[in-house]
Amino acid sequence: MNKPLTYADAGVDIDKANNLVKAIKKIAKHTPRTGVIGDIGGFGGLYSLNLANVDSPVLVSSTDGVGTKLKIAFMMDKHDTVGIDLVAMCVNDIIVQGAKPLFFLDYLSMGRLSTKIATEIIEGIAEGCRQAGCALIGGETAEMPGFYKENEYDLAGFAVGMVDNSKIIDGSEIHVGNKVIGIASSGLHSNGYSLVRKICFDSLKLKIDDYVPELGRTLGEELLTPTKIYSAVIYRIRKGLPIHGLAHITGGGIEDNILRIIPKGCNIVMHKESWDVPSVFPFLKKAGNISDNEMIRTFNNGIGMIAIVPESSAQEMVERLSAMKEKGFIIGEIVERKETARYIEWV
Repeated sequence: MNKPLTYADAGVDIDKANNLVKAIKKIAKHTPRTGVIGDIGGFGGLYSLNLANVDSPVLVSSTDGVGTKLKIAFMMDKHDTVGIDLVAMCVNDIIVQGAKPLFFLDYLSMGRLSTKIATEIIEGIAEGCRQAGCALIGGETAEMPGFYKENEYDLAGFAVGMVDNSKIIDGSEIHVGNKVIGIASSGLHSNGYSLVRKICFDSLKLKIDDYVPELGRTLGEELLTPTKIYSAVIYRIRKGLPIHGLAHITGGGIEDNILRIIPKGCNIVMHKESWDVPSVFPFLKKAGNISDNEMIRTFNNGIGMIAIVPESSAQEMVERLSAMKEKGFIIGEIVERKETARYIEWV
């Protein structure tokens, strides 16, 4: 008679998953926020909205992943930073509406559950939530035998925030004469990694632990630098200065993302060389023989968030960013549209 089979025989260890949930509960306790009800482990995360100071609350949500930057984590066997990227990619997309992040959920899928790797990932997610000021209230860990290579996985995240309807930032107040402020990125963030890997590993034949003089550190250290989270910065800036529009610079680069918020009748003039460009970008441009246009539409090129503000507030915003240890640059202005289509003119 054949031996009775179990789910574990097929590659899914329920006991290991249950033990991981216990570990996640402890990690999530380090992301406290008023409104969270109960602990992780139920069928859904509970959150009570505090509407005391909000006249007309609007929920803002976003979902995203980390993309092929995960391949760098696999190569380095370092998994404690991609969770920060995951939170950043979601949270940065809701703060551009003026929303304050409330809570975050994650989805982690692995071929065979590694408690060590999963714990490192969740610790990174918790750190991202702390930086964003939101609570980690739930998620899903799936074990999918035969679906991923050994010790590989995929991540997705879900962020929810809230903004008063009267304080939504939607670009409608943008007008001719406004200035474009670029807030510095921490590097590549989480976009363009398919091209990055092609250049570094296929063209240059570099190894992940190779020291790269142009970068001043190993290739892996550069490529795994976490995405900057801008929620605290934007929240503090907005307290005293008007912001007419915000754009998170992700896939599509500066051009595609900033054009999404420009109203009819307006176009943009951007000033080349008006901000500090991290060394990784000229390194990639030279190594891959990448055109200027391809660079600006693929990478953030050193600008992770763009704010459009009144001309009278531009210099003060740069100074306030500097006081918060952030780099801000006046990189352009809004001009009258003279053509049918929206465009960016680089001068």
